[in-house]
Amino acid sequence: MFKKIFKSYDYSLVIAMVLLSLFGLVMIYSASMVTAYDYPSDHFFERQRLHIIGASAVFLFFAMFPYKAMKSNKILGPMVLLSLLCLGALFAFGHIAGNAQSWFKIGPVSLQPSEFVKVSVIIYLAAVYAKKQSYINEFNKGVVPPLFYLFLVSVLIAIQPDYGTAAIIILIASMIIISSGMSLKNLMKLAGIGLMVIAPIFVALQDKILSENRIGRFKAFMDPFAVEQDSGYQITNAFIAIGSGGVNGIGLGKGIQKLGYLPEPHTDFIIAVIAEELGIWGVAFVILLLSYIVLRGIYTGLKCTDPFGSLLAIGISSMIGIQSFINLAGASGIIPLTGVTLPFVSYGGSSLLQLYISMGILVNVSMFVNYEQKYKSNDNEKQVA
Repeated sequence: MFKKIFKSYDYSLVIAMVLLSLFGLVMIYSASMVTAYDYPSDHFFERQRLHIIGASAVFLFFAMFPYKAMKSNKILGPMVLLSLLCLGALFAFGHIAGNAQSWFKIGPVSLQPSEFVKVSVIIYLAAVYAKKQSYINEFNKGVVPPLFYLFLVSVLIAIQPDYGTAAIIILIASMIIISSGMSLKNLMKLAGIGLMVIAPIFVALQDKILSENRIGRFKAFMDPFAVEQDSGYQITNAFIAIGSGGVNGIGLGKGIQKLGYLPEPHTDFIIAVIAEELGIWGVAFVILLLSYIVLRGIYTGLKCTDPFGSLLAIGISSMIGIQSFINLAGASGIIPLTGVTLPFVSYGGSSLLQLYISMGILVNVSMFVNYEQKYKSNDNEKQVA
């Protein structure tokens, strides 16, 4: 039986994840040579290497842990309570970085709870809507109750303030809700209620939401070269890096923009360094692997006969796809900058650990799907014969 289980794992997902992580590790070393001027030149490389090793152990645990056990109230209840407590504790003990009180910092170790709340929201909504399949179209009973948790975590993250992460969580939740099987009528009703809730919050917080910094980002989006020395500094240098790389790039480690011109070259703007040094081929490598993970995850969700597993796979795939799009689109000027890292490639321990947890769950779902298709169907055919 164990042999059949190990044969059922989708190793292509694991390979894609590992390739992206190792490629990101190389690019972090290249991109952070100058950023790490207060440390040894391999400071961020070494830290990310340790992040990958630690996250790999967690990935293996979740890849082997039966995902169906996660919908148990014994897991869901503590998970929901812990996520709310952690987000609330940030306002008393949180560390401020990037104008947001989003981190717990103990010595050299930093942890961003909102990254793990993304996984919590996916598991919670997938579990609850899977349980409510028999009455999914009863609006007051089947649709609304799970959204109170989504509302609470979104508000707690937004007032840190971290509007980007709050928006990503809402988008991920929207994909799960759309895939849950509820009727178009209820989806439209839910969208209307969402707008009625968001509108007064926007009015109440418009001074914070439309701060000078965020207005500057929209100005930079509309015409970055008009504010090149101000809010457009990041995106104009990203454009220069991307344009300089051309098709083949100028060579690994030979990038110019990372030498004090391009801010955050090893995190938010690592794709610009990749484009400058490795050209279109390097960017295509990243996009193809990310696209494969997202599409393979959606395929797993569509093939899964268990509603919980299906919604889990779709939620995790949506999260990786949404974050990838926002990072790539922001760095290339398609949308305003939001400060979202590139999955698996950018530097960051909390982000990488959350992604490895999510991938472990996704690989576990795919294993169950493959096992049922390969072996249970064969066993049923033998019984019929």
